[in-house]
Amino acid sequence: MTRLGAVITEAIVIHYGRDELLARLAHPFWFQSFGAVMGMDWHSSGITTSVIGALKRGLTPMSGELGIHVCGGRGRNSRQTPDELIAIGNRVGIDGGALAQTSKLVAKVDSAAVQDGFDLYLHGFIVTDDGKWVVVQQGMNDEKRQARRYHWHSEGLKGFLDSPHAAIEGRGQGEIVNLADHRADASRKGQLDLLASLGPDRIVREVVALDPKRQAKDLAQPMLPHLIMPAHHDVREEDVNMRRLHGTLAAAANRGPKDFEDLLMTPGVGARTVSALAMVAEVVHGAPCRFSDPARFSLAHGGKDRHPFPVPLKVYDETIKVMKSAVAKARLGREEELQALKRLDDQSRTLERYATGPDLKEIVAGEFSRSHEWGGRSVFGWEPAEDEERGKRRG
Repeated sequence: MTRLGAVITEAIVIHYGRDELLARLAHPFWFQSFGAVMGMDWHSSGITTSVIGALKRGLTPMSGELGIHVCGGRGRNSRQTPDELIAIGNRVGIDGGALAQTSKLVAKVDSAAVQDGFDLYLHGFIVTDDGKWVVVQQGMNDEKRQARRYHWHSEGLKGFLDSPHAAIEGRGQGEIVNLADHRADASRKGQLDLLASLGPDRIVREVVALDPKRQAKDLAQPMLPHLIMPAHHDVREEDVNMRRLHGTLAAAANRGPKDFEDLLMTPGVGARTVSALAMVAEVVHGAPCRFSDPARFSLAHGGKDRHPFPVPLKVYDETIKVMKSAVAKARLGREEELQALKRLDDQSRTLERYATGPDLKEIVAGEFSRSHEWGGRSVFGWEPAEDEERGKRRG
């Protein structure tokens, strides 16, 4: 994940720039798809920890070259974020002290001003050399065993108490206290007034003045980009836009021989790797609307929990090899390999209008049948050969 995440990031920066990378990290659907294409459980809350951790490990050695710095992380690492930002500011010449204050304020908003039953345990802060940033935070509700992710983006941020989130990912929990909403301005002023006077009679009068009927007339909170994951962990057909999946597979079959044998000339790259690369290409080039079904991207490299199938490590390694070759040559001004990836993505969108193919169960069954051959591995170990597996079942 560290190697593939870093090279995908490089490809996005080369093609579209650092600002576009930040915009994508702030988008919950893209973020989920990004983690899924790297082989993390498409559904698990651990996708946030894994993506932030992989980016921090993969991008830190090249932060001077890319101008992108990943700070924070889970638990103790999150508390080190302000010091990391101050050190980066001193190194590259931006106001690290102000960024450290931003980090603390963002964490306070999601832990105190937004009271939704989720306790923060992860804080990732991604900042560029020109001071633009994205924050990805995650909270956990231990009682319900559910997670919620909060996305922040410096672009367009009017204030920390004016509906500041770029997006929120998580299942609705009913009414919450959200003092960061722009409509809570009167409430915030009232609280300050109460703190200033702080007399029991005044507080009692305010409580009596509350009118539930009037509160019910308030407008509903404007919808944010809001990703809700299902309760099941396995990948089902209703989780995948099959039209897009068939388009991707058809494009891999059509363009693969031309672009990946003749052009890339990478030894060992076969049809299965081209299929994975087609999904990686979409993560690099796709518009936001393309990521409404993040489960589809788990079909690139599977998942560590065998959903939808074990990670085919041989295919994964070939994907990384092709991507690293393309990015390295693009840095030298030779972008033909990166352009081949873009053509593959363009072809997917063209073919999905009419391409057909097997249903999801057939696709997944085919992956399992060749899992041993492709180096399939999960948290349960290496996948055995089919005849060995049949022997175990008979036994």
